[in-house]
Parts: sequence; structure tokens; C-alpha cells
Amino acid sequence: MTAEHQEPQLTHETSDLTRRRVVAVGAGTLAVAGLGGGALAVDAAAGERTPDPKGGPGTLPEDCYVLTSETVEGPYYIDADKIRRDVTEDREGIPLLLGLKVIDSETCRPIRDAAVDIWHCDAVGVYSGYEDMGNGGGGGGPAPTGEPPTDAPTDAPTGAPPSGNPGGHQEPTDDTRYLRGTWRTDRHGHVSFRTVFPGWYRGRCVHIHTKVHVDGEWTDTGYEGGHTCHTGQFFFDEESVVATETVEPYASNTAERTLLTEDTIYDQSGATGGLLRLRYDKRDISRGVRATLTVGVDPATTNDGQGTPPQPSASASPSAT
Repeated sequence: MTAEHQEPQLTHETSDLTRRRVVAVGAGTLAVAGLGGGALAVDAAAGERTPDPKGGPGTLPEDCYVLTSETVEGPYYIDADKIRRDVTEDREGIPLLLGLKVIDSETCRPIRDAAVDIWHCDAVGVYSGYEDMGNGGGGGGPAPTGEPPTDAPTDAPTGAPPSGNPGGHQEPTDDTRYLRGTWRTDRHGHVSFRTVFPGWYRGRCVHIHTKVHVDGEWTDTGYEGGHTCHTGQFFFDEESVVATETVEPYASNTAERTLLTEDTIYDQSGATGGLLRLRYDKRDISRGVRATLTVGVDPATTNDGQGTPPQPSASASPSAT
């Protein structure tokens, strides 16, 4: 694999890891136009509890036992293909800075040197590596006409779900790799990515996929060994998604959009379920969005996302079941 020495400047701007061997690239400073320059500061999402380092009121052991929800991997994961923080490549869209803090859910201590993957579709609902799948109609065009399927969707933009396991992997159809990347948590558990606000496709709300890998080793040639302790997804509130609908190229995405409350993967639990805390100019979201979340994981477990998808919560719309 080829290293990409990119400095992500936004102002101009594995399953089991036993078989991982990847090439690391240089880091850079992230900034969002309209949100201030400098390095991204990672804040806890609304509703999260942060222990008082001085042991004051509210520093209870149960504060540390909030695991971030596990979800299915989905069919479009490509293992460790790009080690980078800037995953945008040539994709157009609203600039997005994704800042995460990975902690041990039992001790609340940051997990350093973890490998964090993210991947998501572009503004018109197409995943790199699977462009032939399109967005419900091929090439990211309009969604198909007619009645939507009555069965609950898995995570496939088009066609039937993969045979067997609903979260099962599909082999890539092409060599594109935009909006995918892996990066290393620092000693504070922080990791950040520069990307664009995701679009949507029929059957799913707007989301970003993630995996957290631990117990591996970072070497001069990349990251090797370890296991996947978390497979999840990050979600966006409806207000922010609606705001993108008038901005190109999102305005050209005519696929039927699933609401956050209708989604069959999001468990409606807020930050614990992966709901991001967003900051942006409400007058003009096109200037950029900053998204943050603290991700609580159990580093001793293996969660590769290959199991049965979670059932929607009782608060979900009937149309999502």
C-alpha cells in the first residue's frame, strides 16, 4: 500500500487486526472555516458524564460503565487501506471535522495508540470501493421508484442484503478509497479526522462507520496485530441534516431519506448510541461542521460487527421495523 503524505488543511481545505500490515503517513493540524483555526479540541457530547479528576461530587464508579453501542460492520468495510487523518480526497461536500476521545468504559482512562477506522458514503450516498452499487440506482443517481422494501434494511445502499449474515462483507468493486481512513489515538485518547458531512441513501439515516482496534503494535511500517474491541456508527441530528439539503451536492441527492427516529441501527440512546455533538454556524452550515464524541469501549472484548443487527428501540417509528 502506498503512503500518502498529506497535511490536512481544512481552511483550504478488522475485523481482527492479526493480519493487518499498513503504512503510516504524516499528521497535520485541523481547522474548520468559520469555527476557528488551530488543532481540534475534543469535547464530550451532550449527555455524557465526565469524572472529576479531583474526586469531587459526581465521580461515581458507574460513570465509567457507559459503553458506546455496538452495531453491525455493514458490507462496505475495507480493512486498513489508508492510514491518514484527511480522508476527503476529491469528494465535494460540507467540511467536517470529526474529533473523538476513546476511553476505557470501566476505568474512564484514555486508550492510547488505538487504531481507529472511519468510513462513510459521500454527499450523494455512494461508498468508495463500491461505486457500482450506486445509491439505489447506480452511480449515485436518483433512488428507485415504487414502494420501498417491507423488510428492515441492513446497511446496503442498493439491492438485496448480503447472503447469510446481515452485517456480512461484500468484496470491493473498484479501487476508489475516498472517505475512508485509519488513525492513531494520542496519549489522551484523542483522534481526529478531516472529511465531509455524509449524505444519505434509502433505508438508512445519515451516519459514519467506525472501528476501534487495540493491543496491536505501531511500527515504522504501520500497525500490526491486536483485535477489534468496538464496531459502531456515529449519527447526526435531524436539524443538521435538514440544513444540508439545500447545499450542493446534497441538494442533488434525490434518494429517499430515513429519519434518525426511523433508523433500524441507531438505538435512540443519544451519545451512548453514537449521536454526535455538532457545532456549526446555524446561518450557513456550508462553512463547516465540528463533530465530537467520547467513545467508551471495553478493550478486553472483541466486537467485530459480524453479528445480528441490533433491534430498533420501542421509540423508533413503525416504518423502521
